[in-house]
Amino acid sequence: MLVSLTVGKVDAGVAVLLTEDKRLIEFPSILLPASIRSGSIVDITVKQNNKAETQAEEHFQALQSNILSRYGLQAPSPPVLRLRNATQTSIVLEWDPIQLATSTLRGLALYRNGSKAGNIPRPLDMLSTKMSGLSLDTEYSFFLVLRTSGGTYTSNTLTVKTHTMENLTGITITPGVLPPPLRESLESAVERIDAKMADTVRIDTTHFVCTEPRGDAWQKAVEMNIPVVRPEWVEGCEREGKLVGVRGYYLDADPKLRQVGTNPSMQHQPRDSIAGDTRTPPARPSSIQQGQANRSQSSLPSRPKSPDKEAGEPGPTVGATPALQQGGALEQKHKDLPPDPPKADDADGESEEDNRPEDPEKQRPQESEEESEEEKENTQQPQAQGKKAEVEDEKGEDMEEVAL
Repeated sequence: MLVSLTVGKVDAGVAVLLTEDKRLIEFPSILLPASIRSGSIVDITVKQNNKAETQAEEHFQALQSNILSRYGLQAPSPPVLRLRNATQTSIVLEWDPIQLATSTLRGLALYRNGSKAGNIPRPLDMLSTKMSGLSLDTEYSFFLVLRTSGGTYTSNTLTVKTHTMENLTGITITPGVLPPPLRESLESAVERIDAKMADTVRIDTTHFVCTEPRGDAWQKAVEMNIPVVRPEWVEGCEREGKLVGVRGYYLDADPKLRQVGTNPSMQHQPRDSIAGDTRTPPARPSSIQQGQANRSQSSLPSRPKSPDKEAGEPGPTVGATPALQQGGALEQKHKDLPPDPPKADDADGESEEDNRPEDPEKQRPQESEEESEEEKENTQQPQAQGKKAEVEDEKGEDMEEVAL
């Protein structure tokens, strides 16, 4: 196709061409001959290049196929939410690595009971999270929402119920510095309460048990705010049959703060004590208890001995002998007779009685300065009774002589 155009004006880089019907066309002046000026007439031939069009079409289709195979056939996968561990007040959730395909990650959020609980930090690296501060024996629902440049994807809904105080299956214990026998006892106790042991500190570790605050594992547990307790805490849970508080079981805690209870279901079951020996040694009376026992024995009335025993020892209190009974009868019959003058034997008996040494119970040193006046009176009373019995025996002998 041949077209004749008139050059109207030539500027630097652009020439204005006029058609026969007076239309203006801007045309690059570099494509025109160098000798043209205003008023020159140029002929321009226009021709379609089919070969070039075909090549361009093929290139475009190949590019589209490449884009489709790389970006259009694979889509991000919805995350799959799972339960890792549950306790009385916390839940640990986990999921598989995020599959984004060719999309760009924009965010990963966790929802609890239909409301947003928060965003997951570093979702490409973090594959678990822990929800704390939950209520006892309560049901919760969780799901994840993944936002990418290729769209929004929602995970499955997970329904979880927290444990009761008696359910100890969610307890996960990581041992620290412990003597070998104590560690074996700890493992046995953990198995008996249906808890779990973990060799390393993890996100689902609930308690760190040790006797000495040192080591990398202990440092990590402190940084993660995991309670560090003594092995007796596990024994306390087993004894009471439920989860007990950790306040009295910290490494520097006062043992008096521990609340001791009993588990009726385990009273008849043999178990190994974490502290070492399982046998309970017989209780020995303390020195205070022995002193109290001695004082109580000293307060009992002593038995006076008979006059024929060793001098200075009161004889036992016995019933009246037949002779004494006969003497009493004679005394009743001869009560009107005048009394006989005192004999030398009586005086000697009285003098012997006066010269007798004091009761050994009096000579014995006091067990304690805190002995009450009542105990002293109880000690002196049987002594007076013994002396009275001796005097009655002597009187009975005198009456017997009178009767004869």
